[in-house]
Amino acid sequence: MGAQLRYAAKDPKQTVSGDVTVTAIATQSLSRFDLDFGGDSVARVAVDGRPATFSRSGDELVVTPRHYLPKGHPFRVTVSGFKATPIEANADSPVGFVTTQDGTVLAGQPNSAHLLFPGNDHPSDKATYTITLTEPVGWTGTANGVLVRNRVRAGYVSSTYRESKPMASELVQVAVGDFAVQKRPSVGHTTIRDVVPRRLASTLLPRAAQEREHLRWLEKQVGPYPFEDYGTLVIDADLGFALETQTLSLYDTGLFGAPEYYLGPVMVHELTHQWFGDSVAPESWSDVWQNEGHATWYELLYAEQSGTFSQYKRGYANREAYFKHVYADGDKYRAAFGPVAAPLDSTSVWDVFNANVYDGGALALYALQQKVGVATFQQIERDWVTVYRGRSASTQDFMALASRVAHRNLRPFLTDWLYGTTTPPMPGHPDWTVTPVS
Repeated sequence: MGAQLRYAAKDPKQTVSGDVTVTAIATQSLSRFDLDFGGDSVARVAVDGRPATFSRSGDELVVTPRHYLPKGHPFRVTVSGFKATPIEANADSPVGFVTTQDGTVLAGQPNSAHLLFPGNDHPSDKATYTITLTEPVGWTGTANGVLVRNRVRAGYVSSTYRESKPMASELVQVAVGDFAVQKRPSVGHTTIRDVVPRRLASTLLPRAAQEREHLRWLEKQVGPYPFEDYGTLVIDADLGFALETQTLSLYDTGLFGAPEYYLGPVMVHELTHQWFGDSVAPESWSDVWQNEGHATWYELLYAEQSGTFSQYKRGYANREAYFKHVYADGDKYRAAFGPVAAPLDSTSVWDVFNANVYDGGALALYALQQKVGVATFQQIERDWVTVYRGRSASTQDFMALASRVAHRNLRPFLTDWLYGTTTPPMPGHPDWTVTPVS
C-alpha cells in the first residue's frame, strides 16, 4: 500500500487530506468491492487507472469499477482527495486517529486505522507500506519502518517511510507534529529511534533508553528481532493503554511517569508484540490471546528475572505464585469473558481485549510449559515466530505447530485450555484449585 498524507498547517486539530493506492488480487469475480473508511470525505476513486463510481455506507467505501474484476486478477485502486479529522486522545475515546496538543498519532487497534485512511482494516490482510507525510517545516513526520528520504519544498517537508515487512492496518503508525526524534545506537542490525514531544524530550527520552536492553533480552528468549528498526513513541495524553504499532510502540505520558519497576515490564510487553501480534498476526480477533498471552508471559518473565516481580505484582513473590492466583480465578474469567480463544463478545475493543486473553492466555502457556517441559516449550516459541513470520496465523495453527515440535498430539490438551468453559487441571500442580463460580 502507498499513502500520502498532507498536513497543511501546524495545527494538531486540523483535517488531514491524502491519497492511497492499494494493490490487491481479486479472490473472487468482483463487480464491486468495499474498502473500510470512516473519514470525512472522498474526492475520486480509480481502479487500474480508470475512474470508478463509489458511494459511502457507514464506514464502508463501496467501489464499482468500470469493468468487473475476474477471480485471480491483480488490480490497483487509488482513492484520491480523502479527508479525515482527528478526535481528542483520552481514555473515553482512545482509539483511531487522535490529536494531542503536540500533533496527531494513530491508535488503530483493533479496527480504527480506517478512520484516517481507506483500506482493509483486518489483521488477516497484511501488506507492505510506503507512507509519505508532508508537513510544515518545523514539524516532524514519523511512520513505521525506515526513513527513505526527506524533501523540503516551499516551506514543507515530505518524509517517506517504507515498512518492507507485511503489516496489519491496525499496526500502522503516523505521528506528525512538534515531535523530536532521537536516534540511538543500534542493537545488532536493528536501528533504534524514539519520538517524543519536543517540549518534553529531556524528561521522556532518558526513560525510553532501556528499550535497547529489552531488545537484547528478548532476542535471547525468542530469537532474532523480525524487523529493521524499533523505537518508542510517547504522546502527552491519557490513553489508558500502550500499543504495539509496528516498529514504533505507542505510550502515553501517564505510563512514562510510572516507577521503573512498572514501566520496564510494560515496555517489554509491547516489544514482545513485535514478534507475537505484529510479525505473526492473528488470523481473526478470537486469536488475539496469541498476542496478549505471549506478551504477558514475557512481561512477567522479565519482571521476575530483573528482580522486580514482588513490586510489579504486589503480594506475589514470583510468577508461580501469581499463576496460582490466576488459576484459582480461571472459571470466573471464563464465565465473565468466555474461553481464552473464544471471547464472548468481539464487537468492541474492550470485549476482545479482556482479562482472560492476557492473564488467561499466559496461564495457558504456563500449562503448556508444564506439560512439555521448558526446553520443548522454548522451541515451540521460537518455531512459532519463525514459521509464521510475516503472516497471519490461527489458534489451530498454534496447536498444530506445538504438536509437531513436541512430537505428540497436544490438540486435546490445548483445546481444553483455550476453548474450554472450565479451567483444566494444571500439570505438575495437583494441589492447585479453582474457585467455584457462584
